[in-house]
Amino acid sequence: MNFRQAFKEDLRHIIALLAADQLGATREDSSLPLAPEYLSAFAAIDADENQCLAVCERDGAIIATLHLTFIPGLSRKGSWRGQVEAVRVSKACRGEGVGAAFFRWAIERSRARNCSLVQLTTDKTRNDAHRFYERLGFQPSHTGYKLKL
Repeated sequence: MNFRQAFKEDLRHIIALLAADQLGATREDSSLPLAPEYLSAFAAIDADENQCLAVCERDGAIIATLHLTFIPGLSRKGSWRGQVEAVRVSKACRGEGVGAAFFRWAIERSRARNCSLVQLTTDKTRNDAHRFYERLGFQPSHTGYKLKL
């Protein structure tokens, strides 16, 4: 497996992974050509040194993605945080250790950026994901809120 920052050419595979689950199926559009909003979002992410849209490749195929953001802050004595979002592993590859290896990679990237913690949010309905994150050592320590605009 190879973990790396995503290229623009990877975008169609990333969107397909995002759309391939029960939540993504209702909010993503993997049809080609990709919606221009995806291209604009990728350009903004790619231009920001505190953003890392990443993919996992195996045998030339993209089998997983995650978005890692490095966030500066004043709390915790001015420490940085690694924020992991949009985690998806291809259904065909689940249960093979891909997700755990990808998280180890993201955690190491966060350490290298002097982050004091790694955090994530996950939809309340993703019970399998909750068990997975807890197996990795994440604790459900906070309640998150969102306001849809």
